[in-house]
Amino acid sequence: MFSFKGFITKGQNTHLEHLEDSIIDRGSKGGKDAVMFLKSVKKMLTGNIGGRLNVTVKWDGAPAVFCGINPENGKFFVGTKSIFNKNPKINYSTGDIMKNHSGELANKLIVCLRELKKLGINGILQGDLLFTQGDVKTQSIDDKQYYTFTPNTITYAVDTDSDIGKRIARARLGIVFHTSYSGSKMDSLSASFGSLTRIPKLSSVFVTDATYRDTSGSATFNKSEMAQFDGIIRMAEGSLSKAAVILNQFDVSDPLSVGFRLKTFFNYYVRNNSEQSKVKELVRMFRDYYENILQQEIDAVKREDTKMKYRKIMEQGLTFIDRNQQGLYFSIASHMSLQTAKNFLIRKLNQIQSIGHFIRTPDGFRVTNPEGYVAVDRVRGAVKLVDRLEFSRANFNIAKDWVKG
Repeated sequence: MFSFKGFITKGQNTHLEHLEDSIIDRGSKGGKDAVMFLKSVKKMLTGNIGGRLNVTVKWDGAPAVFCGINPENGKFFVGTKSIFNKNPKINYSTGDIMKNHSGELANKLIVCLRELKKLGINGILQGDLLFTQGDVKTQSIDDKQYYTFTPNTITYAVDTDSDIGKRIARARLGIVFHTSYSGSKMDSLSASFGSLTRIPKLSSVFVTDATYRDTSGSATFNKSEMAQFDGIIRMAEGSLSKAAVILNQFDVSDPLSVGFRLKTFFNYYVRNNSEQSKVKELVRMFRDYYENILQQEIDAVKREDTKMKYRKIMEQGLTFIDRNQQGLYFSIASHMSLQTAKNFLIRKLNQIQSIGHFIRTPDGFRVTNPEGYVAVDRVRGAVKLVDRLEFSRANFNIAKDWVKG
């Protein structure tokens, strides 16, 4: 039987936002919450958290797998995020899987249906698939033998002689669970993030949870690091106070709006730049990016009245940017400072690793860090802590094997 120790939030865990993007999504309130998240992680690393914050390791598994008992009919099922579609794809049999999915995704879900049913799950769990039979290879890295598997972007490497390695070698499936769900209806479930307890030990299924554990104490802050981190936070708080007015005007619901495009700009910037630019340069780059994106939208439509509508939106957006240069400057400065503080914490969290992490290159394996972490606060919900310049770029640019749904 499974049990989760964690924090309850409303809704499904189908997408987590980057911590620093909360200032665009939720304005100055999002900025204050982001700062509090960062301070809470720092307290955790100094051993003074009081149980309010929970941090889990973000494994780079794929696809996301949901499994358990449908409360509406008492049947065991497996599925992907598409179980929450308007027309949900919930699979109770191999026939359902073949009807709802195709290719390698269908093959993996068939293995999940067969093996995960053996675990006796009473509720509903969400996890990231790590491997199925045939995915695990034996490879030599730096003259040492490892079992390796690459579910998405990161290649995980486990010593063949280790206890974990022996468990993986016997397993037909590997999965990391990180979220459980409760409720009487599939379309109104509540998510609980936290540590998984009472995991049945089956040789055919390698199951782990995502709880961050520092048993050595080596990820704690020293005085110098605390002073440096606190300085970054003060910079972020200063920028946020000066950016509050413009942050509270952003609308991320409209793809043509300045706020929506500022958020996508940061992803564009990560994909196309290897080093961080100065804030003033980023303001200029964003204006060019916004104008180019809107012009593409104008060029893509055929109706002249629609073109005129989009031209007016572009003119209004550019006018807003030009009139709010200082506010935009401090908005981007806030985003970058929060990202710097987040990466500072990630480097500390990365000091504890029990499994090797690599990225495949044409020249072999390159050592990398875990994908990131998820910080869960009882009040503020959950955000992801990912080094966008390290992992997100690799994730954007790698060829994907998974189809949506």
